[in-house]
Amino acid sequence: MAKRRPAVAGSFYPGSEGEIAAMLATLVDEGAPREQVIGAMSPHAGWIYSGRGAGLLFSRIEIPPTVVVLGPNHRGAGADVAIMAEGSWELPGGEVRLDTELARRILDRCGFMEDDPRAHAGEHSLEVQLPFLRRFRPDFRLVPIALGRVSYEQCEELGAALAAAVADFGGETLVVASSDMTHFESAEAAKKKDQLALDRMLALDPAGLYRTVTKNRITMCGFIPATVMLVYARARGATSAKLLDYRNSGDVTGDRREVVAYAAVTVK
Repeated sequence: MAKRRPAVAGSFYPGSEGEIAAMLATLVDEGAPREQVIGAMSPHAGWIYSGRGAGLLFSRIEIPPTVVVLGPNHRGAGADVAIMAEGSWELPGGEVRLDTELARRILDRCGFMEDDPRAHAGEHSLEVQLPFLRRFRPDFRLVPIALGRVSYEQCEELGAALAAAVADFGGETLVVASSDMTHFESAEAAKKKDQLALDRMLALDPAGLYRTVTKNRITMCGFIPATVMLVYARARGATSAKLLDYRNSGDVTGDRREVVAYAAVTVK
């Protein structure tokens, strides 16, 4: 079976099992109340910057047996809509098996999706989520989907295909969109722009999110995964969304003149 090797262990997050466990202990809230959600958005920068936001998110949601993670394809490798359907993703200290059954059901329902491991080989946006998921559900199975240039109409089609596949699959499934928010603007400017996008997310408005980000040139790198997640969540009966955390790199560096911002959102 195909094995996807770690691409950013030792840079975006620690490179050994022991170091990962130690850093996770500082990022998650062990005693936090947990709830079932349909979807979520988690940030994907280096853990030193966005890990606390991701930790707050995954500490507060139940992790089911199967998790679909939608991430942006930063490198542009492979297909624009790329799933990896078979094999596993290696991490320091273990591996995450892929849920081939659900992946195949999604492929069958989305005609423009390709089974293309090339899109995943060097991409960090999905990988950095996996140790958090494994921390709270060591045996979870992954369905990884990398998204490049995708129209809103394709987002609608993919979200509907995900919902239909999950309904047919029958098991508990969580869909996580991996995204950072505004890049390389002042903290003040980033917050203003990001609020426009987050308002659409909290209103469960995927079309409004896509339109707002493109119209206002908001550098939210995972707005396409977030749009697909919202389409999926609405099709699965979602009625509300909550902003759990918002922060930026200036909280760590002290430099707020040019930041990258991060948000954590749940949808249920």
